[in-house]
Amino acid sequence: MPPPTPVHFPRCFPEADEDGSGPASGPASGPRVPLVALLQGIIRPTEVGPKHFEALGIHVRPDSGLADLIPDPDFVPDFEKWDSLSYEEARQANEGTRRRLNNGNLSPGVHTYHDRKLELCTNNIAAYSTVRRLQPPPGRQAARLGNAYEFFKNLETFAVYWDDTSVPKPEPPAEGDGDKEDGSNAPTNGANESKAQDRITRFNRVEAGTSMPAESRLSLVTAFIKLVAYDFNCNVSAPRTEPRLYLNAAPLSSPAPETPPPLPRSSYFSSGCIFVFRSPQTREAARAGIVEGPLVAVTARHTTGFPPPPSDSDASSSTTSTDRDSAIDLAREIIAALLTAQHRAREGRSERRFGEKEWWATKPRWGGGPGGPIGREADPGAPPNTDDAPPEGSAAAPRPNRAPAPKKARRNLPAYDGYRMVRPPSAGWDKKTRYSAVGRVRGADYDDVFIVSALFHHISFLRVRVPQRLLDVLDGVAPDVDEAGRRAWGRVEVVRSPWFDFFLAQERVAAMRIVWAMMGYLMRAQDDGDVEMAG
Repeated sequence: MPPPTPVHFPRCFPEADEDGSGPASGPASGPRVPLVALLQGIIRPTEVGPKHFEALGIHVRPDSGLADLIPDPDFVPDFEKWDSLSYEEARQANEGTRRRLNNGNLSPGVHTYHDRKLELCTNNIAAYSTVRRLQPPPGRQAARLGNAYEFFKNLETFAVYWDDTSVPKPEPPAEGDGDKEDGSNAPTNGANESKAQDRITRFNRVEAGTSMPAESRLSLVTAFIKLVAYDFNCNVSAPRTEPRLYLNAAPLSSPAPETPPPLPRSSYFSSGCIFVFRSPQTREAARAGIVEGPLVAVTARHTTGFPPPPSDSDASSSTTSTDRDSAIDLAREIIAALLTAQHRAREGRSERRFGEKEWWATKPRWGGGPGGPIGREADPGAPPNTDDAPPEGSAAAPRPNRAPAPKKARRNLPAYDGYRMVRPPSAGWDKKTRYSAVGRVRGADYDDVFIVSALFHHISFLRVRVPQRLLDVLDGVAPDVDEAGRRAWGRVEVVRSPWFDFFLAQERVAAMRIVWAMMGYLMRAQDDGDVEMAG
C-alpha cells in the first residue's frame, strides 16, 4: 500500500489597503502598468505572484466564522437553538422557521434541518456498509442514509484513496499482551465476534490520494451542496459554455492624427468551475433546461503539493512570503469569483460577441483580392479522387451493371465554403441561462460572490466582494485609477472560512450550516424585510 498523501492547505493571505492607496497596477517603483495589461501579461500559471494580487487589491481574511461570511446576520438561523430542540419539537415549530424566498416559495425550516443533520451524522463505517449493501452486525439495523445516500456513496470512494480521519488508528500491541497457551488472556466469544466483525466492515485505504480521479472530488462536493440547495429550489450543474473571465483593454490613442488607433487587446482566463443555479418556476422552462443565476461558484482542485505550515519561529516571515502553489490556488479562486460576478452582471443586457462588426470578422482579407476557386475547384475537368475508393471486387465497390446509390443531401457546409466564411467567434453566453444577480443588494455598487472551494477531502467557503468599478475596468469602459492615482475600486475583500473535513461528522454538519445560511441569504425576498424568523 502506498504511503498516505500529506494534507497541507494553501496559505496565501495577501493584504491590501482599504482606501486603495497602494499601487493600482504593478510594483510601486517604475512605470505604472494598466491592470488589464498586467493580467494579460500572464502566460503561465507559475507567473502569478504578489504583484497581481496587489494590483487587484486582494485582501484575505482567513478562518472567518459564519457571522462574517454572511453579510446580513438576520438571515443566519439560530442553529444553537435549533440543535436544542427535540425531533418532535422541531416538527411542531417548523412552519414558524420558514421564510419567503425571492421565487415565491418558502424556505425549509428546522424540521428539514434536523433531517439533514441526522443523515450527515451517520457513522461512516455504517454508511459504507449500506452503500455496499453489506449485512449489518447481528442485533443492528442497516443505516438509513435518506437524501445523503449519494454523498456517502462518493465518500466511500474517497476512503479508497484517503485515510478516514473518523476511524481511530489501531494501536500497536503492547509487550506481554499476547495470548497465553492456557488462554487466560484470550478474549471472550462475544469480543471475538465483535473484533471479527470490525475486521470485515473496516474500509482501509488502498491507493494514494494523489491518484484519485479529479472528478471524484467534484462529485462529492456537488452531492453535499445538493442536500441543502434542493430545498431552496436550486441545483448544481455544469455550465453549457466554458466559464471565462473576459479581459478587455481600454481603447488606445492613435500615435498619429492621420492613422487609425490600434485595436485594444481582448483575452480571457478559463476556469473549470461549476455553478449553483436557481430552478425556474414553470414546468415548461424546467423541461427545456432553463436555469437562472448563477448564485454560487463551485471549484474543486486536484492539487496536493502544498508545503506544511511554518513553525512558530517562521511565523513572522510567513505573512510576507508565500509559495507558488498557494498563490496559483488563490488565483484560481479569484478567477472563479470574478467571472461569476461578470455572469451575474449580465442581467438585463444582451451579448455583444467578440469581434462583432470588426473588419477582421466581416471583410474577406485573403490577399486583398476577390478570391477564386480553391483546390479541385480550379480544374472542373480533373478526375475524381480515387485514393479512398474501395478496390474492385470488394463488397463496397459498385457493380458495373447496377446504378450507384444516390448520395444523401449534405447537411454540413463543404470544407471550402466553411473556409471562405468570415465571421466572429462563437457566442460565449448560454442561451438557456437567464443571467441574474440573485441575492445582490439592490442599489449597491458591489456584488457579494460566494465560492465553494474543495481540496483533499475538505471543503471551504469564500465570500468575495467584487466592486462594480472593477468589473467596468475589466470590461475596458472605465480607468483603473482615480484622480489621486489610487485604485478606483478600493480593494477586493475575501472572507474565507476554515477547512472542514468531510470524514468528520461534526465538521460536515458545520459546513452544512454555512451552505444553509448562504442559500438562505441569496434566496431571500428583499421586498418583505419586515418578515422575521421565529426561533
